[in-house]
Amino acid sequence: MLAVADSDSYLKWAAGLLDAMPPDWISELAVVRSPIAPSESQIRAAVSGTRMERRAGQHAGSTVATASAHIEPSDGGAGVPMNGCAPGSSDDDGGAAGDRRWTGPPVLSARRLRRTAERFRPDVVLLACTGPVVDVLAAEILSDLRPRPVFVSGLPGISVPATEKAWLYRSGCELFVVHSGREVREFSAVGRELGGGGGVALARLPYLDLGSFEPAQRDKVIFATQAKVPRRREERENVLLALAALADARPDLEVVVKLRARDYERQTHNERHHYERLWLAMAGEGRVRLDAVRFAAGPMHEHLARAAGFVTVSSTAALEAIARNVPLLVLSDFGVSAEMINLVFEGSGCLGTLDDLAKGDFRVPGEDWCRANYFHDDTESDWLGRIEELVASAREGSLVPARSLLDGPDHAPARRRARLRLELPPRVLRYGYRAKRRMRRYLKAF
Repeated sequence: MLAVADSDSYLKWAAGLLDAMPPDWISELAVVRSPIAPSESQIRAAVSGTRMERRAGQHAGSTVATASAHIEPSDGGAGVPMNGCAPGSSDDDGGAAGDRRWTGPPVLSARRLRRTAERFRPDVVLLACTGPVVDVLAAEILSDLRPRPVFVSGLPGISVPATEKAWLYRSGCELFVVHSGREVREFSAVGRELGGGGGVALARLPYLDLGSFEPAQRDKVIFATQAKVPRRREERENVLLALAALADARPDLEVVVKLRARDYERQTHNERHHYERLWLAMAGEGRVRLDAVRFAAGPMHEHLARAAGFVTVSSTAALEAIARNVPLLVLSDFGVSAEMINLVFEGSGCLGTLDDLAKGDFRVPGEDWCRANYFHDDTESDWLGRIEELVASAREGSLVPARSLLDGPDHAPARRRARLRLELPPRVLRYGYRAKRRMRRYLKAF
């Protein structure tokens, strides 16, 4: 299996799924270069606790020469992977001999990803990417690989309610992987209504089994941020004020804002009002003590190891907290809706308010809710068996490729734009976007 990711959250998901595969399956993991490609520190955090981290550590412990994690060539050519070579290729372009730097999944241009897939000849390609990237990889960049692999995609976290948009972009894949019985039912219904695509399969969320579950000192409260919600600046400031109040009320607890990305890093979704930037501004205005809370990145499972409480608006990390028996709070002040991505927590007993957060009032979900949402028995997961069946059909020549609902002239311009974002170095794209904005301002003057 060749897994391809395009952002931090999808990379974490891909590394976790690969970790759940049988040990005799041969796998490779790569990041396709794009404007939202993760930084080296984000890549380290995403693969932490998985076999990909262990493999990277083995490479780092050798005397093989390595290159830096993410280099964007100015000529628009292939990206340089972290170990200086694509999966399965020789290491002939690294740095000085004896360099023991950490090596992880390579960051590849679209062109080099294609060449890597041609050499690796995978039975399965896991497209762990945002929707438009899944579409362009399956429909164009990797579409004519021979032998044709089985294309698998899915979503890396809470996906309730199911959306038509998610299905449309992944309708060119033979298997769509989700993580609860409710998600299987909802996306299967969407697939029946819209047509196209392949089957829907169930897998346990891979994040739920990462890291140590041994008891440790519980002296932290972790707030898991998200880029999309809440959207408004004042709403985010209110969250920070509640965290500051908790820090004042409970000096025995360290309050940590767990960031998906630093202010200078990219992530799957743009974050207009970054929490760390807001905090610095609020501290400068005297509204909070600068040292009341700490901002940190890194693997979530490491933060949860010492967590006495967990809070979020709707992050999938709430499920990681539940898996580690960490009491939690899912904030409902901004609404409980599809837009807030927290509908699934209705009936869990974990919804609460900013006032509850300031008092440190955390909750534990009921067992019935857990069984119905993401904590199903492992025997119910069928994604690996479904993949084996599809691979057997492909080898027999009887596999009918999935039909993308986005083929045709109506979607062609959007697909061209998505491909451009993969084929041009991000630096060139930024220059192009700036030139486009300047031209628009110039034309408006007339």
